[in-house]
Amino acid sequence: MPPGPGRYDAPMDPHIAAFIGVAALLTISPGPDMALVMRNVLRGGQRVALASAMGVAAGCLVWGIGSSLGIAAVVAASPTAYTVLRLAGAVYLGVLGVLALRTAIWPPPTTPDADPAARAVALSRASAFRVGLLNNLVNPKVGVFYVTFLPQFVPSGAPVFATSVFLAGIHAALGVLWLTAYGSAIGRLDAVLRSVGVRRGLEAVTGLVLVAFGLRIAVGA
Repeated sequence: MPPGPGRYDAPMDPHIAAFIGVAALLTISPGPDMALVMRNVLRGGQRVALASAMGVAAGCLVWGIGSSLGIAAVVAASPTAYTVLRLAGAVYLGVLGVLALRTAIWPPPTTPDADPAARAVALSRASAFRVGLLNNLVNPKVGVFYVTFLPQFVPSGAPVFATSVFLAGIHAALGVLWLTAYGSAIGRLDAVLRSVGVRRGLEAVTGLVLVAFGLRIAVGA
């Protein structure tokens, strides 16, 4: 039975199915979110994987709702606003990367390598959430992504604002599922990660990745 006026069965629409497929591929693509989750788990253990993922997803939702309201469109159209946010995001990722590299080169003497429970105290769930949230809030490319990406999947006749927020919610949910699974997988390697050499190596790789993404954002690539 076709939907009546004012009714919209979004989950059954082919546009939504197409969006889920594309969003899933984009979600699992390596990026700063994955590097950030890895660093958080290395600092706080498997227990912060979900909090990190939730922070990243919250940042996506803020941009998604903002784009639906036209806020992100204003940022995208304003060279000054975009540049300020882009440079802030680049600096933020760069600082995280430098901190990771510093930890890899000069590990703090108080870092508990043998006790996962004690190591988890180094980063609380609240801190992991905040880091994930800020990682996306200061990245204007997320806003531009939603401005240019979401409209392509809004079916004709569907309420634009509600559908855009719905799509952003799907993307955020996919991110939570993937990043939590990814972070948990990192955390399960705890026996391996207890090795100072392995952890320093992972910190170094993560730091380099974060710095590289920061530089990429800084130059507008």
